[in-house]
Amino acid sequence: MKVTNAFVCLCSLQPEKMKKIIIAIDGYSACGKSSTAQAIAKALNYTYIDTGAMYRAVTFYFLKEKFVSLTNDKEIQKALSEITIDFRYNDKTKLNEVCLNGVSVETEIRKMSISNSVSEVSAIAKVRHFLVAEQQKMGKKRGLVMDGRDIGTVVFPDAELKIFMVADMQTRAMRRQQELFEKNQLVPIEDIIENLQKRDLIDSTRAESPLRKATDAIEVDTTFITLDEQVEYILQLYNSLMIKLTKI
Repeated sequence: MKVTNAFVCLCSLQPEKMKKIIIAIDGYSACGKSSTAQAIAKALNYTYIDTGAMYRAVTFYFLKEKFVSLTNDKEIQKALSEITIDFRYNDKTKLNEVCLNGVSVETEIRKMSISNSVSEVSAIAKVRHFLVAEQQKMGKKRGLVMDGRDIGTVVFPDAELKIFMVADMQTRAMRRQQELFEKNQLVPIEDIIENLQKRDLIDSTRAESPLRKATDAIEVDTTFITLDEQVEYILQLYNSLMIKLTKI
């Protein structure tokens, strides 16, 4: 990722005197949320949290480790009490990887078998309450870029900068297919579209913390723009906001 002009503009400000904020990036699957959020966090030297990975880790534990019935409240509560999720930097991959009970599950949680079930698990109220509480702890000191479905509406409704990312279905499906291919998973585009449509429906209609755009979020359509352009634009928004905040 190149250093953008928007970020260079910030160099005239003294980092130690700059207020730390929370940047919330919400939106649909495969719109570029995670890649964009990671790049922004790196540019600003902020902590990056992929909340989708947290929900995927819980899904993996429920379905692959404990075979939890998703309709059994007692089993769900017991399983959640056994879970610890954190992120650890991997020197080889140069990424923050999600760890479940101390073990990296980054590869396992990206498989289609988890993608096919994560929205269903994420819709469970007990799961959302558990992970929202964990996410809010992570943001107490601010200086955080967090992406997900309900960051700007539920987790951090007071986030200083809120972004809502969208893209057309074909673009999203092609991006996800490429992502899976790079992980040696060959999945037909039709299966990916079906999965994304299913997830969109569950995510936007669930009773608990549905996916929706915060009233004060800025919408970014990534259909026809590159990752660099996405990052550039959001850093420009950050730049403008920080200039305003330094004058307060």
